[in-house]
Amino acid sequence: MFEMKKLFFLLSIFQLILTAQEVNLKLIVNTSSVSATDTIFIAGSHPLLGNWNPHKINLEKINDTTWSKTFLLPSKVEYEFKFTLGGWNREALNSDSSKPSNNQVNLSGDTTIVYNISKWADFKNLFQGEITGLVKYHRNLEYPGLKPRDAIVWLPPKYFADKAKHYPVLYMHDGQNIIDPKTSFSGIDWQVDETVDSLIRNKIIKEIIIVGIYNTTDRSAEYSDTDLGSKYRDFIINKLKPLIDTTYRTLRDKNNTATMGSSMGGLVAFILGWEFPDIFGLAAPFSPAIRIMPYNYLKKVTEYSGPKKDVKFYFYNGGIDIEAKLQPGIDEVIFYLTNNGYEKGKDFEVKIDPTLPHTEAAWALNVAEALKFLFPVD
Repeated sequence: MFEMKKLFFLLSIFQLILTAQEVNLKLIVNTSSVSATDTIFIAGSHPLLGNWNPHKINLEKINDTTWSKTFLLPSKVEYEFKFTLGGWNREALNSDSSKPSNNQVNLSGDTTIVYNISKWADFKNLFQGEITGLVKYHRNLEYPGLKPRDAIVWLPPKYFADKAKHYPVLYMHDGQNIIDPKTSFSGIDWQVDETVDSLIRNKIIKEIIIVGIYNTTDRSAEYSDTDLGSKYRDFIINKLKPLIDTTYRTLRDKNNTATMGSSMGGLVAFILGWEFPDIFGLAAPFSPAIRIMPYNYLKKVTEYSGPKKDVKFYFYNGGIDIEAKLQPGIDEVIFYLTNNGYEKGKDFEVKIDPTLPHTEAAWALNVAEALKFLFPVD
């Protein structure tokens, strides 16, 4: 009986500790540049802040110019977030109409922050460019335990001219952001279609097929080392890749199968290369979230003591805002690779541009160098 009372007492203390670690964050937005039908949303780095979904967590309308919401969040954690009118093509802007960095707050106690927003993005002015080349769509792809998603397939210029030829394949995450500016969450895409088309026509890289895998509202969990992430990787390996290999003329071996993504997409690109090098022999993690709260895949790497993996990595990262916070995790992976027999320039390559932020536009500027490393002309 004494042991049972002791257990209840310890559980009560533990619950009090957990409760004491939670604090209130009250956000107030003042803006006179929204219509009567608009709703202001928050998109941030915690599930209660929407997990970066721009149309999930709305603020409460106080009057025609004021919106507010209070969140109960764990303290001693740094949070990042932005405000939108329901989509990344309508996010809050700086007073000079430029796109702002993420708002940041590290909570140590109850906090109230007021934001005065005078301008919001207008999607009509953000869509830039159009699709270059021929694309095919595969709609509503289903897999047990996952939400349905689309995939876009970009075919090289001479795909239908030379019907005997087979091609390497690049699988890219956040597929709606890579080719079509109209589906990109920011209105600006990676311009992979224009870049690859130019590199191929100038015989700088091999002719390749690109598969863009659209994300879902479960993006963070699917792209990380979770049960849902395991299902997402199973979907790519056991459903999507066989579908692509049987629908298009592909080179199916590991040396002709690559994966690329940015941020959380960069993390899953790294995981696929690290855990499945017999399938993905090439991987390009851009700005990968290898070790940044609440994600930490680094331990899986540093605890590995088996033989050297037969895989090539191309790492890219910028240097502004969240890019600087991602850099330590990248550095630690590079340190491990360097000290375990992997050669820079052969097994991996790294490019860091300290002047660039965490955006599609920045990744678009650097995708060509990654492609030249992954798919050099023989």
